[in-house]
Amino acid sequence: MKIQVNSYLKLILCLCLTLLVKPALIAQDLKNYPFIQTEQNRLHYANANANFELLCHKLNQLKENNIHQITVVHIGGSHVQGGTWSNTFETELQKNFNTNGGGYFVFPYQIAHTNGQPYAHSFSKGKWKKCWAIGKDICPNLGMNCMSVTNNDSIAAFGVSLTNKSYCSTFNRIKVYHNFNPSFSFELSNNNIRSVDRIDDEANGYTLFNFSNALDSVSFKVTRKDTLNKNFMLYGFSIENTFANGFYLAGLGMNGASSASFLKCGLFVKQLSTLHPDLVIISLGVNDTQSKSFQKDNYIDNYDSLITMIRLASPKTTILLTTTTDNFVKRKTSNKRTIAAKDAMYDLMKMDNVIVWDLFTVMGGYKSIAKWNKAGLATKDRVHFTPKGYEIIGKLMFEAFNNAYINYKN
Repeated sequence: MKIQVNSYLKLILCLCLTLLVKPALIAQDLKNYPFIQTEQNRLHYANANANFELLCHKLNQLKENNIHQITVVHIGGSHVQGGTWSNTFETELQKNFNTNGGGYFVFPYQIAHTNGQPYAHSFSKGKWKKCWAIGKDICPNLGMNCMSVTNNDSIAAFGVSLTNKSYCSTFNRIKVYHNFNPSFSFELSNNNIRSVDRIDDEANGYTLFNFSNALDSVSFKVTRKDTLNKNFMLYGFSIENTFANGFYLAGLGMNGASSASFLKCGLFVKQLSTLHPDLVIISLGVNDTQSKSFQKDNYIDNYDSLITMIRLASPKTTILLTTTTDNFVKRKTSNKRTIAAKDAMYDLMKMDNVIVWDLFTVMGGYKSIAKWNKAGLATKDRVHFTPKGYEIIGKLMFEAFNNAYINYKN
C-alpha cells in the first residue's frame, strides 16, 4: 500500500508541475480558438531516448550555470525562413531559463533579395547573386542553409545587424562562413571596434572574429585580388554572445524547400557540425505534399537520409520532427496528402528513434487551416500563417517541449 500511495503522489506532483507552463498560452487566450487541440499538445516517443535525456541534463546544467549554451537548429521551408515560429520558440526558452546570451546563425536573406528572419538583417553593396537548391541548375557546394550568395566585383561590401526582435541583442564574436577563394580577400570595415582577434579556419569553412566589446552590427569589405578564380561565396554568419549564458538558434529555412532539398547541400554535414547542435527540429513537408507526385515512401526515405546526415554532424543531438501543417492546394482544395505525411513522421519515430511533435493534430487536423484563416491566424493561401499564427505555433511547441522536460526532471 505504501508503494501505491507514493506512486500516486508522484503522479499528482508531476501533473501539477506540468500545468505550471499553461499560463503562457492562456495569455494568448486560446479559448477563442477552440479548433486548437491543446490537450494533444505533447511530444511523442517510440522508445526511451538517450539523446533527449542528455539534452534535459544539459538544460539542468544551463539553469545551474554549469554550461554556457544550448544550441537549437530549426530546418524547414518558408515556415522557417520567415523566422517567427523559430524566434518565438527560442524567446520562450530564454525567458523560461532567465538567459539572454547564445546567439544566432544568420543567412544573408536580404542580400539574396528575399524575406528573412525577424532577429537579424543583412546588407550589402555590389552585385550579389543568389544560388540555391531549387530548380534544374543546382549550385555546387551549397551550405547547410540550402542557399548562398556570390559576388565577383572588384570591391564589394556586406554586413549583418541584430534587430529589436532579437532576444540576444548583442554579440562579441562572429564566424563568417565563406569559400576561401584565393582571388578574394575581406576585412572588417567597422570604425567602432576597439580590438579584434581574427582566425581564418579554412578546415571548418569560416573566419572567426573575436571582439573585446559587445556589438549589434558588423560590416566587411571584399576585394578581388586577381581574376584567376571567380566568385566570393558567402554562406552565412554565426553571431555569438559569450558574455552571457543562453540559447543559440540556427533557423535553416528556404522558401520552397522540400524533404529532398537539404540532401543536395554538399557542405551540410561539415557546416552543421561546427554548430554542435543539441536539438535539431525538422519542419519540412508542405512543399512535398503540394506535389501530385508525393509518395509516402519517398518522403520517409528523404527524411531518413537527412536524419543520417544530422547524426553524422552531431551524433548525440536530439532530433524532433514536426508533422506537416494542414494546407490547401492552389487555395481551393484541402490537401489530403498531409494525412499520409503525418503518418510518415510516426513511422520515422519508430524506425529512427526520434521524437515527434504532432502539429497537424494540435492545429485541428485535416481542413483545420481554413479555421486558422478565418480566425486571422493563417493567410489567404491557406498554406502560410500570419505573424500571430506563427507566434502561437512557437509557443505551443515550447509548451510541449517544456512539459516533456518537466516530466523528465520529476
